[in-house]
Formats: sequence, structure tokens, C-alpha cells
Amino acid sequence: MLDFEFKPFDEMTPEDYAKVGFKSGLEVHQQLLTEKKLFCRCPAGKYSHDYDAEILRHMRPTLSELGEYDGTALMEFKTKKNIIYRIHHDSVCTYEMDDTPPFEINDDALDIAIEIALLIDATVVDEIHIARKQYLDGSIPTGFQRTAITCVGGKIPYKDRSINLIQMSIEEDSCREISDIGHMRVYIADRLGMPLIETVTHPEMKTPQEVAEVNDILRRIARSTGKVRTGIGTGREDVNVSVDGGTRVEIKGVSKIKSIPLLTYNEAMRQWNLLRLREELKSRGIDEDSFSAEYHDVTKLLRKTRFQPINDAIAEGKIVNCVKLSGYRNLLNWQTQTDTYFSKEISDRVRVVACLTTLPNIIHSDSPSETVSSSSWSKVKKFVNAGDNDTIVLVWGDETDAETGANEVIIRAREAANGIPPETRQALSDGTNGFERILPGPERMYPDTDLPPKVLNVERIAKINSQLPKKIWDRENWYRELQLPEDIVIGLAYSDKAELFEKLVKILKVPAMLAGVALMNYPKRIKKAGLNIYALDAVVYEKVFNAYLEGRLAKDGIYYALKNIAKDGKFSMAAIPVKCTDDELERTIEEARIEVKLTEIIKPEKTEMVLFGIIMNNLRGRASGIDVKKYLNENNSEEV
Repeated sequence: MLDFEFKPFDEMTPEDYAKVGFKSGLEVHQQLLTEKKLFCRCPAGKYSHDYDAEILRHMRPTLSELGEYDGTALMEFKTKKNIIYRIHHDSVCTYEMDDTPPFEINDDALDIAIEIALLIDATVVDEIHIARKQYLDGSIPTGFQRTAITCVGGKIPYKDRSINLIQMSIEEDSCREISDIGHMRVYIADRLGMPLIETVTHPEMKTPQEVAEVNDILRRIARSTGKVRTGIGTGREDVNVSVDGGTRVEIKGVSKIKSIPLLTYNEAMRQWNLLRLREELKSRGIDEDSFSAEYHDVTKLLRKTRFQPINDAIAEGKIVNCVKLSGYRNLLNWQTQTDTYFSKEISDRVRVVACLTTLPNIIHSDSPSETVSSSSWSKVKKFVNAGDNDTIVLVWGDETDAETGANEVIIRAREAANGIPPETRQALSDGTNGFERILPGPERMYPDTDLPPKVLNVERIAKINSQLPKKIWDRENWYRELQLPEDIVIGLAYSDKAELFEKLVKILKVPAMLAGVALMNYPKRIKKAGLNIYALDAVVYEKVFNAYLEGRLAKDGIYYALKNIAKDGKFSMAAIPVKCTDDELERTIEEARIEVKLTEIIKPEKTEMVLFGIIMNNLRGRASGIDVKKYLNENNSEEV
């Protein structure tokens, strides 16, 4: 089966993905809308790049309960990063810096998590047990994140089947990364500690498009409560991908659902091509046991190189190491992702672990052009005793980083003989992904001894259950029965206007189409005009529709009424365009006819359309377009 060749993204079919055994699951993170953070009483949602102070920290791994180190933590420790935190007194306290014990978990956040758990038919746990999840990338100053499972199981309807869920956790958010250059990583701590939930699905999505669609359902379920934050960065996804013969690889921190299909396609292609690379190595007699590589300092051989990055490095007193990969000729040019090759897998490891972040950070003999001269390549190959079937890789930096870099080249090349290493990878803007760290294991988790278990009693869960919003798929089914357009169906089902729509239609007897368009489409038009749509609350809509139902407001005047209210910032009867009388309508039409007659440049076939436009513009919502057209049709015998 490894003879299957990936087609371009737009040409791949579900059958193609089935051939490679594409499988994907989600870990969906969503910030909760609370006033305070999860384990302290600092305000949540106060974003700012301003800061009062900077704190420097170095991260070190700790042992798990079983006395084991997490591999990710050990990898991060090798980077020897200086972590800088920029803090502001308005949004950070001593808890976030691990100088004060935590408060008990935020009950408002916990109630929201339980509400969303009930909406996905999950089983809420009897007790909340806080655990610590180790993070040595510096994103959390304590080196660990407090997290707790709130529910297990659950499912959501999707197409002709259900997607099963594993669990949902409640946890504190991390810092925002500002920069990561060399051995210096800088964070701003404004979102640190904000409550969020993580919903984990089983790996049941069979195509990249299904991953995005399921993610959108989970997003809309959370949004339907009206109790989660919205906007850039408030929702993020980790996408897990594997193919037959591969392993679980996590694409971390995907911020846009629409980017998921291309990202997962490229990861599936990467894994498939890495499996093919393993088979190629096997055909050359190379496996993990027979793999052979070594490195040497070749700085003296390259002192007069024309390749500027190496030339500058040597001038600064840095060294150049050469790694010989026995039997790897041309394999660094092996395609992995779209326009991406195995050499980038190696370069990424060097960038992340050795902190050689200035690119290029390696060059290799599989692509010798435009780097060092052919004579220099020959000298280096001779020095390291490289044969015709070998590849050599140059990596440069200060002594420690160049040594770490050379070792990472060897480690990543050896892994190729085994297939696909389990990794966490970062999403890139072109739809490909790059190495971030090795995939964490269970060793990163251990109990938090600072906080006691918290019982979730039956009465608390029953109260939340009694106040649940309707499930979005039930709303969508009803809207489709009302024959609403699909864009309104999807948007309205999780909108904060869903309950208002139901009241307008069921109690006030407003036509469903009119109510849907007014609630979902009109605010978009009004917002584009730069007006305050937040003035359009439920009370305003009810008053406007009552004016329409009482005959004081034309159907087409609803938009103008809402626009006037948004402009004024509050409701007033003056904002309601009074429906014109029959006499006013007739007079306006006659004035428009005269205006058209005086305009000689109008083509005869456009006359009726121009006449209608002038009339509607002059009336500004005081008459229905249907009434105007009816009048024109009844009087079409008149000359225009």
C-alpha cells in the first residue's frame, strides 16, 4: 500500500484517505466567560502588552509519582532557555508566580464546564480532583498547569453517525508567547490562569474536512451557552493525526478552524512519506541497529568559505560541525509535506533543541548548490571519510549549540529508520507544520497536593440541567422545518438571539423568515456601517416588531428602524419610520415618475428598475417593496 502517491489537496477524495488509513481526533480548548481567573481572584480577560516588571526563570524537570521523567520535559531542559515573563499588576498576582497557594477552583467556571458537559451528553464526575500537568516550555511560570477532569464520555451527532468524546477537563490558560530567539523566550502573562475547558474526541474523523466540521460543532455548542469568550485566541485546537503504520502526532494550537483541512492533509502526507522513507532505508540495509553516524569539527576547513552564514559564524568565534550520515545519499531531499523535505525535519530539531533559530541553520551535500564551494565540500567529505553513498550535514554555532545541533541531526536521522516519532508540531501559515517538541507522556501528570477534592452534588448538577439551552441540533432541525436559509440555520442555532427568535415566532407570531433575517443579517449590515449593534437588545427587537405587527412600521422599515436605534445608541419612537399612507405612497410614486421622465440617459428597459429604486430611496423604509411593486403593476398602463 505504500506505493500510494498523495494527490494535490483539492484532488484528494474520501476513498484516498481511506487507502492511507487517515484518522484524526481533536482537543478543543475554549476560554470561559468569567470575571475572575480559575485559581486566584485576579480579573480575567484583561489583555494588554503593557507590563510593570519582568521575571526571569529557568525550567527544570521533576519526577512523576513513579519516579520517572517526562521525555518532553527532558527535551525542553536541553534547550537551556532563559524564560522572561512580562507581568502587569492589573492581571497577575503572586499565585501565578507560584509564590502564593491557590484559591479553591472558581465555581462560576466550574458551572459553565458542567453545563457544556451536559450539552454533549457526558457523565459528570462525582468529585473534582486537581492534577498538575508539567510544562517546561515556559508557557506557565510554575512549570505546571492545574487541570481537572469534569466529565467523561459523551457524544455529538454528525452526518449519519455520532462522534464519541473521551473527556472534558477544566484548566488554567497559559501565557502568550511574544518571541523565541536563540536561548531567550519571552511571554506576556495577561491571559495566564484564565479558565478554559479542553474537550477531547475519539479519533473518529476520516477526512481532513470532517475534522474541521466536528470542531465547528463543538465550537457552536460552547457558544450556544453565551458563557464563553469569543474573538481571536479564545478558542484553540490541538489536532491529532495518524495513518496506517504511523503514530499519533499532535498539531498544537491551531487558531482557525478553516486551516485544519490543509494542516491535517499535510500531516497525513508527512507520515505516509516518512513510512516510505523508512522502507527506502530498509532497502539500503539501514535500520535502528545498523544506523551509523558521527560528527567532526570542520571549522578550520571552512575558514575561507564563500557561504556567508558560515563565514560570519567563524568570524564570531563559532564552530562548524559536520555530521556524516552513512548511506543517506539524497534522502534529505525526500519529500515529506507540500514543498517540504526531510531536511526541514532535521533543521526544525536543530532550531528548537539547539536554539539555532537563525535560518539556514544547516546545509547538506544533497543540495550543495549556492552554499559552500564544490572544492570545500570535497575537502570536508575527505576529512570525515564520507563515501559516495553518504550525506554530510553542516551545522554551526557556539561550541555547546553546535554540539547539541550535531547530536540532534543524528537523533532525527536515526528516528527515520524507525518511521514516525511521536511529536507535538506547530501549525504554520502555509498549511504545513514544523517540529515543536516530542509528544508528552503520562509521566508529566501528578496530583496537586495544594487543593482538596471537590464534591459535585446531585442538586448542583440538577439545577444546571434545568436551565440548559436547547441543543443546537434540535434548534437546527426546527429552523429547517421553517425553511430558513442554511446560513441563518447554522448561525442562529448557537447565537444569543436563539431564544429571542423562538419568542418572536411562537408568541408574537412574527414570520420566521422575517425574524431570522432581522436577527442575523440586519446586524451585520448595520455593523458594516460602523454603528453600535450592541444597542440592539431583545427589548429593542420586541418593540420594533410590535410596531410592525400593529401596522405602524412597514416590513422594509424594520431595517431602517434598527439602523436608527444603533445610530442613536438607544430606542426611541422617533427612530421608527412611520408607515406612509396610501396618499403619500401615490404622491411619492408620481414624483418619481416625473424625475425619471426628466432623465434622458436611462435606457428604456431599465426604466422600471430605476423608478422602483428612486421610490424606495425616497420612502426610506416607510413602505414595503411589495406594496410599491403592487401599485406599479396596477398602474403600469400609465406612461413613464
